[in-house]
Amino acid sequence: MDAATASLIRSPVLPHKTSDNGAGSMFLTASGPGFTRSGSGLQLRLRQNAFARLSRPLQSSTTAAKTRRSFVVRASASDDASSGSSSKPIAPLQLESPAGQFLSQILVSHPHLVPAAVDQQLEQLQTDRDSEGQNKDASPAPGTDIVLYRRIAELKENERRRTLEEILYALVVQKFMEANVSLVPSVSPSSDPSGRVDTWPTKVEKLERLHSPEMYEMIHNHLALILGSRMGDLTSVAQISKLRVGQVYAASVMYGYFLKRVDQRFQLEKTMKILPGGSDEKGKTSVEQPQPEDMTYQAVSSHPEVGSFAGGVSAKGFGSEIKPSRLRTYVMSFDSETLQRYATIRSREAVGIIEKHTEALFGKPEIVITPEGTVDSSKDEQIKISFGGMKRLVLEAVTFGSFLWDVESHVDARYHFVLN
Repeated sequence: MDAATASLIRSPVLPHKTSDNGAGSMFLTASGPGFTRSGSGLQLRLRQNAFARLSRPLQSSTTAAKTRRSFVVRASASDDASSGSSSKPIAPLQLESPAGQFLSQILVSHPHLVPAAVDQQLEQLQTDRDSEGQNKDASPAPGTDIVLYRRIAELKENERRRTLEEILYALVVQKFMEANVSLVPSVSPSSDPSGRVDTWPTKVEKLERLHSPEMYEMIHNHLALILGSRMGDLTSVAQISKLRVGQVYAASVMYGYFLKRVDQRFQLEKTMKILPGGSDEKGKTSVEQPQPEDMTYQAVSSHPEVGSFAGGVSAKGFGSEIKPSRLRTYVMSFDSETLQRYATIRSREAVGIIEKHTEALFGKPEIVITPEGTVDSSKDEQIKISFGGMKRLVLEAVTFGSFLWDVESHVDARYHFVLN
């Protein structure tokens, strides 16, 4: 490691400053009908160097809460000649905390050093936590305003949570970079003559190879649920509600999180040769048994912060259409309590990242509730996207959820924050 790199990782970060988080995302909190299916398918409303830097200066928390933009690499003139563009988006969500801004720069200049930089941030967070714990044990001085003291503690906790969220996000982005897969940029009106928004590289094969064979069988079934008969006609273009696409994306992130959690246990038991009977062979499953896809969506929808959103994404009819798979048979051996636990996102920070990333991708939708309590879809923005583009979005979302499980476990082993 050269001197400049070592100096970069040792840069002072995490000043003691506090701010409140912004409002939650409509993708995870808005109520309303989800997508429906018909016979035709889905109907949805650097050059690397030590001097690379962010294209925008550090924003105040008030300004940053109003606008979230992707962090960007500004290329030099020689880079422009070779790449043909002056900037390259890394991820749709801009990191706002001091630690997040620091990790953004590491992602731009030395992405392979992100894990080492994260370890430093977590050490600092642990030091701050230990110090605050000692202060709590001490009796407050006479005349101390308890309300003010509690408010300061609340602000510090909010800042710590935001820092953890952005550490998780930076690690997820770094895993995509490591796999040489670029994240889809923010979905916006296209300059393409056809009006399609999916002008991004497909990268489908690379995304498929990031999962175990058993896990990909379940992912393929998930794609069949969403795309229906269009699985074999990926060039067709449909006009779809942007809100519905965002809901499908967020649900797929949560499904990927669940699948990776289950697959990790499955692979361990397969290695130890202790799989329950029938899980190591493909076979048909009884239609009377609880369907893992139904249970997964029900468990996700029961999460206090995502319930009203996920209720619109139904797995109705899933069991009669999907192909049997080893992992699915294994999941169906779980009792309902175990399946509920595995389908629940473990931390508020992970929920926050799903919410913010989806909002950065699709924007914050305008939700209007009618007097009857239904969602007024008249103001829904419609986008043109091919079914191949939808497949790419869903595969990315499932992979994002899979990576999120990995990095959440990695961070929790060094700085405990997961409650269940």
